[in-house]
Parts: sequence; structure tokens; C-alpha cells
Amino acid sequence: MSLTLPPFQNEPYSDFTKAPNRRAMDLALAQVRLELGRTYPLWIDGSAVETGDLLVSTNPSHASEVVGSCHKASAELATEAVESAFSYFPKWAATPVDKRVQLLLGAAAMLRQRQQEFNAWLIVESGKNWNEAEADTGEAIDFCEYYARQMLRWSHPEPLVQMDGETSKLDYIPLGVGVIIPPWNFPLAIMVGMTVAALVAGNTVVLKPSSETPVIAAKFVELLLEAGFPEHSVNLCIGSGSVVGDLLVTHPKTRFVSFTGSREVGLRINELAAKHQPGQVWIRRVVAEMGGKDAIIVDENADLDAAVTGVMLSAFGFQGQKCSACSRAIVHAKVYDSFLEKLKAKVETIRQGPAEDVENYMGPVISAGARKTILGYMEIGKREGRLLTGGGMAAGDGWYLQPTVIADVAPSARIFQEEIFGPVLAVTKARDFEEALRMANDSEYGLTGAVYSQDRARLDRASREFHVGNLYLNRKCTGAMVGAHPFGGFNMSGTDSKAGGPDYLLQFLQGKLIAEKV
Repeated sequence: MSLTLPPFQNEPYSDFTKAPNRRAMDLALAQVRLELGRTYPLWIDGSAVETGDLLVSTNPSHASEVVGSCHKASAELATEAVESAFSYFPKWAATPVDKRVQLLLGAAAMLRQRQQEFNAWLIVESGKNWNEAEADTGEAIDFCEYYARQMLRWSHPEPLVQMDGETSKLDYIPLGVGVIIPPWNFPLAIMVGMTVAALVAGNTVVLKPSSETPVIAAKFVELLLEAGFPEHSVNLCIGSGSVVGDLLVTHPKTRFVSFTGSREVGLRINELAAKHQPGQVWIRRVVAEMGGKDAIIVDENADLDAAVTGVMLSAFGFQGQKCSACSRAIVHAKVYDSFLEKLKAKVETIRQGPAEDVENYMGPVISAGARKTILGYMEIGKREGRLLTGGGMAAGDGWYLQPTVIADVAPSARIFQEEIFGPVLAVTKARDFEEALRMANDSEYGLTGAVYSQDRARLDRASREFHVGNLYLNRKCTGAMVGAHPFGGFNMSGTDSKAGGPDYLLQFLQGKLIAEKV
């Protein structure tokens, strides 16, 4: 008899204005601080592996503070990881769905029990503020719970039309070895979602986390093993793209690649994966979630205060380091000046500093390299538009940048067209709603977008014509919730895989028809 689970519900968030919740997070941060500087092994072919070649992860809020060091894989170890995953795949694929689901629910329970601890690791390794970290961990739990239920659904698909004299059924079976390449900006949630979706579907996994946030990945692999996932079902392979990444993607026994990251890397992975290798007997599948240049349209009759708040939260939450972040505000000419006045005042109230301080809304960007790139775009923006506020580095011993708003930006400007991935917002005036919609669609990306308007006809038109995978009306364009907002974009934003949606697991399954003459 199949498992029966209660309906999915999103994980509730802790309210850190309440003293008990603040004390719990303070304790978790203190405990994590005792663990800073530890060294973490790889996990390959069912064993911990140390190479002596270390990747040092530092705290972006305090650049000299070491979070941990992780052993890096060689090309030989990366090959071993794929070979091991390939060898174990038949056994894991044959494991009953109910068993795989129970293991995933166990991992979800462990994440829930250790939520504040993982929050603390997110704060110190990625520079997320308390609420962003809480949302990241909550989303990771949601992915586990949601995909467990979806796998039960796909194990009992809708019946087929039955031909006279035959019985027919369609089984969804796993693919094989999956290479999982998650990003640093949601180093727990997206990494967990990509990994457990592949695992619960019956695939074996080689996880290559971002070099910016390897400790969080090592902690999660430890949790999977503690939860009872077989030692050979998952491999942790830390290293650079040039040493291990390309090899993992092109290995003839790699069946699929699941990637979240930049447009440039995603296109390279797609190109490499498409090339047939000697001994390869399938066309590799690529699941790619890439960048965005997301726009919020503010109409002439919008609730201006709500629009300003939505734009500010979407542009500067987690320092603008979200593929869903608002980096373009397109504002109707009739309310343009009022919008800018209100936005400038609101942005200049943002409190910034180390992520471990609960009072800080903005922390650092992820690295020195990211800061340098974003500063370059700030200088470009000053030439392409009018600096409204910000425009440079902020004080502190980490990688801090001021929240920056640049007004009067032309649609042809680089800061209007290119993904910046930092706290830089371009604001552009539109003479009417039609021009605003045309400018919003003037992008090679198509991930998220939003419209603030009280005009039903215009909202309906945006629903039809605003070409993005996730469109939000009269709310911010970030903060997709598992189950409610399946996430993925069009064009150069990726393959529109709709993570956290009812079809996502089909990326990791293939349909097998069985018809029998009776």
C-alpha cells in the first residue's frame, strides 16, 4: 500500500521580533562560531576523501574570517564520482518509491530540527540577513516536503486510454547519473531542491557546489547521510569548473545536468552537454536556470507607496543578488517624479552592516570580485543616467556596497540591458503603459516581472503580453514560494523548469509505456 501524506504546507517563518526566536538564533550563531575554521572532506564512492588541496571559504561580512576549508577534487576523483554513481544507480533506482520518499521526509525533519543552525551557516558564509536566511532554510524544507509528495503522485500517474484486448500503463522511471551544479546565492534552498528532486526520482547524484559556499553543501551532504540516504547515492565533488566541472558535464555516463547560475556558464554547460562523447548512449538532458534582468512597471494609477516598497524590497533584498531581483523600474511619466522622491527617501533608510546583526537589512555582496564588477556598473550607470542615491562602497571590513538608484536611464543603456547581480536599480520613464510594457519586454531574459496598477484591463494585458516565466501583479517580483509560485524563466533565463511546481520532477524522469495483449 502506498504512503499517504497530509497536504503540503509551506514551512512557517520565525518572527525575529519575538525574544525567544532571537535568543534561539543568537545561540545558533554562537554555536556555529565555535565550528568556524573546520576542514571538510569530499564524499566520493561512499567514503570521505581528503586531497590536501584546500578551498578556503571566508565570511563576506568580515573578509578575513575563515568559515571553513574544503578539500578539492582532482579530475581523477571527479571521474571516480561519476563512475561510482553510475555503478550504484541500478540499486537506487530499484529502491521502492515509498522508501525514497520516507528518506526525504526524514531529511526534511532533520532540516526543520536544525533550522536555526543552517540559518547561521547561511548568515556567515553567504552574508544573508536573518530573515533571508530563514526564508532560504524554509524553502529547502519546502522542497523536500513538496517533492516527496510529487514523487508519490508520479509513481501513480493518470491511467491511459485502454485499447480493446490490451492493458496499458505508463511508468515514470529515473534517468541515471545527475550532475548537480547549484549557485551561491541560495546555497541551501536551491542546492537542496536540485539535489533531492533528482534523488527522490531514483537518480544518483554528483553534487558540485559553488566555490563561494562549499561549507553549506558539505553540511547538507552530512545531513543526507545521517538521514539514511545510501552512501553511494550522493557524491560531493568540490572544485573549479575548469578542473572538475567540464569533466563532470561531458562524462559519457552523465545522464543529465541540473544547473542554476549565470547565463554565460549555463550556455557553456548546454553546449558541452550537447556534444556526444565516445561510449555515450543517450542525449544528455540539461535543466538550466540562469539569469534575469527583471522589471517592475509602475502605472499612473498604482498605489505608489506599495509600489515603492515592492521595488525597494525586490531591488535590495540580499543586496540584489537574486536572479529574480528588480533591476529595472519602469515608471509612468505622470507619477515618475513622485515615485523617485519616495523611493530615494525609503532607500536611504536602509540599515546596512554585518549580516549577523539582526537590525541590518543589507549585508555584503558575496566576494571581492563581485564588488569590483558591481562598482564598475555603478560607474557606467553614473554616465548613463542620473545618480539618485548610493553609487559606491559602504563602510565595513567586508564586501559592502551602497544601495544604488540611477534615474533617467535609457532603454538602450547597459545598466538597463545587462544583468548586474548587485544592489543597482535603473529607473526609466515611460510615457504610457504600452511603452512601459514594450520596454519591460526589451530584454534577452524573461524570468520575473511585476506590475503595479489599479487598472484591471492593463493587468490583464500584462498577463498576456509581459513575457516572463513568473509575473506578479501588485506585489514584489521576488519571494517565490514552493507549491504556489513554480519558478523558472523564458529566453536566456533558462529552460523554464518551474522549480517547486507540479511538473518539476519530470525533468528527472522518463516515461516508459508498457502495453500487454490479453
